[in-house]
Parts: sequence; structure tokens; C-alpha cells
Amino acid sequence: MKKNYNLFIMFMCGILLPLKGFGQEKSQRQFSLFHPVPRAELREMETDRPDVTESPYTVDAGHFQYETDLVRVISEKSELQKTNTLLINQMNLKIGITNSTAVQIGFQTYGRQTETELDSGTKTRTDGHGDLTLRIKQNLVGNDKGNFVIALLPYVKFPTSKYEDSRLEGGLIVPMLYKLPGEWNLGFQVEVDRLKNQDQSAMHTEFLQTLTLSHSIVKGLEGMVETYYTYDFKAHQFSNYINAALQMDLAKDFKLDAGINLGLQHTAGKHYFIGASFRL
Repeated sequence: MKKNYNLFIMFMCGILLPLKGFGQEKSQRQFSLFHPVPRAELREMETDRPDVTESPYTVDAGHFQYETDLVRVISEKSELQKTNTLLINQMNLKIGITNSTAVQIGFQTYGRQTETELDSGTKTRTDGHGDLTLRIKQNLVGNDKGNFVIALLPYVKFPTSKYEDSRLEGGLIVPMLYKLPGEWNLGFQVEVDRLKNQDQSAMHTEFLQTLTLSHSIVKGLEGMVETYYTYDFKAHQFSNYINAALQMDLAKDFKLDAGINLGLQHTAGKHYFIGASFRL
């Protein structure tokens, strides 16, 4: 109970502290959920996908953005078992509240998980909808101008899953972006999470750090490469990953993407996905 209480305290601090105005530049005109930014004045569409590094930009006030893994396949292997997971429509609905604040609601429409015990070969298969996640993104600097952008993104994940044994989880994400010469973008993220152990209901604290580089390949097609690592404070274990993805603009407010996320250690997961994003 105390751990869950501390989790909510961390989440609320991540929400309330930025509202004090930590250097956030003021827009000349103030918009809100009920006073939307005119479409002619919308910022360029930015997405939190397809890489692990989140975007520090928020959705424009009064607008909605839908991002989803249309299909994601995950393969994981621990010392005790092998797990294969299929996810369909792992979505993130983003709602612009103010010039610098957005609410995000995440939900896994369908998941199917197959667990194989390595010692006995016994297989267990479950399926159903997944967990519900609430996130609030607060941009601190660079939402409208400048070459450096940073935001706070606290989240809580509620254990509503029908296909896996889940628990209340949460954390704080700090995404950053540097605009480099030649239209290169360098993304960076640090994150602290309180997560369920893979093989049991016990919890652990995990640190994540990412580095991603992106650039346009041709008009309307962007490529990105990424490396990141996680550190499990309980198991004292590092896991390293490399990612690659492509994102294509099919219209001004509609993008498709595809990519891979490969764990370098034998216990680190491997992800393959196809996704989409659009803005209203």
C-alpha cells in the first residue's frame, strides 16, 4: 500500500510542479480545450511513436491525436520462461488541454500472450483487452519555438488487463529534443518507473535512458535510429536495445510507421510493429 501511495505522489508532483511555470514561454494568444487553436495555426504534427523516446511537444489545445500500434509482436525470454505476445490496436489518445498541457489515455484493445515454461515445456495462453494508462504531458520549454524542447510526462497504468497478470504501475518520463543543423533531430529521454517483475507479482524500480537520431530520407519519409538501456535496481541488471523505424506522411495529419526494437541480451525483449497516427 505504501508503494502505491508513493507512486501516486510521484505522479501528482509531475503534474502540479510544471503548472508553476518552470520557464514555459507564454504564447501571445491563450487557447484551451474549449477554445481550440485554429487549424491554420496548428504546429507541425509530432508523434510519440514510433521510437521509445517520447516527443516533448504537446498536441495543440482543443485538438485530438490518435496514435496506435496496429500490430505489435513481442518475444521475451527470462531464466524461467519464454513469452510471446501479440497486441492489436495498442492505442494512445492525446487531448490538447492548454497551449502546453495535454492528457493522454492509453489502452490495449486486444492482446494474446503465450507463456512457455522452460523446464517443463508447459504452455499457457491467455487473451483479452489490456491495461489502461493515464498520462499528462506538460511542456516546459520550446513548444512553439527554439532549438531545445523539454517536457514532463508522468503516468499511471491501471491493471485492467485480461491477457496478462498486471499490477498498478507508474513513473515519470522526461523527454528532450535538440534541433541540429541540416534538419537533424537528436532526441534524449530519462525515465524512472515502478514496474511489475516479469515472472512474479513483486515490483521493482527501473531506470531508462534513450538516445535517438532522426532525419528525412526523402520528402514525406523520415528514418530514425535509436539506442537505449534499462537498469533494474532490484536485480542489478542492465538491458540494452537498438531500434530502427520509418515514418511516412500520407497526408498532413496522417502518418504510418513500421519498425523493430531488438534487445541485445538474451533476456531482453524483441518487438516488431506497424503503427499509425492521425490528428483531428
